[in-house]
Amino acid sequence: MSSPSRTFAPAPTHLPGLDHVLSGGLPAGRTTLVCGGPGCGKTVLAMEFVARGALHGEPGVFVSFEQTAQELEADFGSLELDLAALSQEGTFRLHHVGLGEPDIPATGRYTLDGLLVQLDQVIDSIGATRMALDTLETLFARLGNSAELRSEMRRLFRWLQERGVTTVVTGEAGVDTLTRSGLEEYVSDCVIRLDHRVTAEVSTRRARVLKYRGAPHSTNEHPFLIGHRGITLIPIDARPLDHPAPVGRISTGIDGLDRMFGGEGYFRGASVLVSGEAGTGKSSIGAAYVNATCQRGERALYVAFEESQAQIVRNMRSVGLHLEPWLDQGLLRIQARRPSQLGLEEHLREMEDALDEFQPTAVVVDPVTNLINVGTPATTLAMLTRLVDSLKSREVTGLYTSLDPGSEGATAQRVGVSSVMDTWIEVLNLHRGPEESRGIYIIKSRGMGHAHRMHRLELSDAGVRVGKGLQGGPP
Repeated sequence: MSSPSRTFAPAPTHLPGLDHVLSGGLPAGRTTLVCGGPGCGKTVLAMEFVARGALHGEPGVFVSFEQTAQELEADFGSLELDLAALSQEGTFRLHHVGLGEPDIPATGRYTLDGLLVQLDQVIDSIGATRMALDTLETLFARLGNSAELRSEMRRLFRWLQERGVTTVVTGEAGVDTLTRSGLEEYVSDCVIRLDHRVTAEVSTRRARVLKYRGAPHSTNEHPFLIGHRGITLIPIDARPLDHPAPVGRISTGIDGLDRMFGGEGYFRGASVLVSGEAGTGKSSIGAAYVNATCQRGERALYVAFEESQAQIVRNMRSVGLHLEPWLDQGLLRIQARRPSQLGLEEHLREMEDALDEFQPTAVVVDPVTNLINVGTPATTLAMLTRLVDSLKSREVTGLYTSLDPGSEGATAQRVGVSSVMDTWIEVLNLHRGPEESRGIYIIKSRGMGHAHRMHRLELSDAGVRVGKGLQGGPP
């Protein structure tokens, strides 16, 4: 089925996730309203649209009715945007309009005449094709009644359209309306609502496209971050289901477990889940895989949510795994964080940054179920699905451990993460005979033959060992 035709050509925001949600960008030559409460990122989005456009050869002007040029340059320096340098290149301008001062001369009834003269001049000065106005409430505060407000607002939007400038205007959220005046959303061609809410003491920013005349777009809410690189939005449907499917195999790091997979181990680029109760050896299986990766001269990233780097290194010595040499050689990176230290989106962004910078071929996340305390099962699954997609698209093999409180696979199934895994390994504490022992079996492994019988799992200072199959299979 062919996609609907677009009335307006898109003007890319050059923010990949947002452009995906917008099916290419904002409506070129038209006006987009970005609205929301304080601290939700309205000014940041407007600035990024103009500044990143300038970096891609589209001159732009940012008009502020509140902050001075010097204040904006200082604020956005922390987001790796050198606004002063862009201004010197002649593709970008910061223009402050002090409405409390005689910047806009007026006699009699307040109008936008003086402002339009200024905008006309600043657009012509650099041949701007993009503009941002931040914020409309400040601009229209002098208007006494709704009829004047509506008239002048329509006049401004029509003037911008006639100039052919792609414009982002910001507006503050109203009580029962999108904006305080409740008018901008009706005269804008595109409306994006930003939200900053706190759930269970964890804050998350979200964006939703409420309106886009003449173009298909996503209407879902999408979480996003504001970090040192600016706005990052990673929608769950941003990557199509076209992951590569490598046929090469890599060792699990445990000879007996390799034999359970036909003697060859995991598929490269696969997603592997290791679930079980506390003390069953999940982290040891992850560390054995990391150790085998580094032995091949490849890089591995270990993301830990329970233990510090020093604890992991010490504890793995007890099962014959010595990780210090790989850390010293730069083949292994251990990234330890408390789950509550960041929100789900921040955890995802931090892992994406490590993937870009460190370029590992193997990633262990231990345990993914600790992230439930940061969000709900649904939001945790959405975040993990995007992480799995990211690793698959890079052909990075990911191993995820899942702590189950009692029954087999309970937490993994509750989060739903097992459905997006290619391979699922279960480890258990067995109560057979006078001494407790451990068992391991493969629940599923897509695309390959594997053992169906439970095997004994042994952890000792001699290493992690998988023994022969046990009679009776899984209990």
